[in-house]
Amino acid sequence: MKLSWHGQSCVAITLENGKKILIDPFITGNDLSDLDAETVECDVIMITHGHSDHIGDTESIAKRTGALIVSNVEIADFLSSKGLNTHGMQPGGGHQFDFGYIKMTPAIHGSAYPIDGKLFTLGLAAGLLFHQNGKTIYHAGDTALFSDMKLIGEDFPIDIAFLPIGDNFTMGPVDAAKAVSFLQAKKAVPIHYNTFPLIEQNPENFTCLLEKDVGIILQPGESIEI
Repeated sequence: MKLSWHGQSCVAITLENGKKILIDPFITGNDLSDLDAETVECDVIMITHGHSDHIGDTESIAKRTGALIVSNVEIADFLSSKGLNTHGMQPGGGHQFDFGYIKMTPAIHGSAYPIDGKLFTLGLAAGLLFHQNGKTIYHAGDTALFSDMKLIGEDFPIDIAFLPIGDNFTMGPVDAAKAVSFLQAKKAVPIHYNTFPLIEQNPENFTCLLEKDVGIILQPGESIEI
């Protein structure tokens, strides 16, 4: 399984069979992104919550590629009304797809999206556990630190966790380091930082708080394999 980061919370997963997954594909308007929303390949899009910097280019990518969109029910219903292929879930629920198992986890954050110039709440924010071929990744979405993170990796020990460190709207580096301890993740990658002035962070302030070789700082477009 190949994993790459593309600025903000956008993570790409390429499976051994070649299937491609995008999480929170905020590309257009993301100065850190190395992707092109008009050409990126995608079979599945996972969305953690309804903010514009997470839904991002989902609609245009899904229309072009026919990708399945997996999100909470409210986002799924909204995008389904636009003729897109969706699968709705809710925090606490899991589903076995032909490409892997997804469990939607809690997150402490908002979830609202602008429609015709007005903000509409689109369900609960969530994190995502993805398990495939004996490997598990955790994408926390946008969230505060919460103690039940200790339970998230119990059924599927986490090989790599993608955690926000930007502070102000989410965990900062110190709380994100505590989250790694709660999750007992083997590796951790910081996300959701440096996209905007309010969330500027030095990622080393996160990785230096972790045990040796646990923290991995990726530049946009860089990848790792698990």
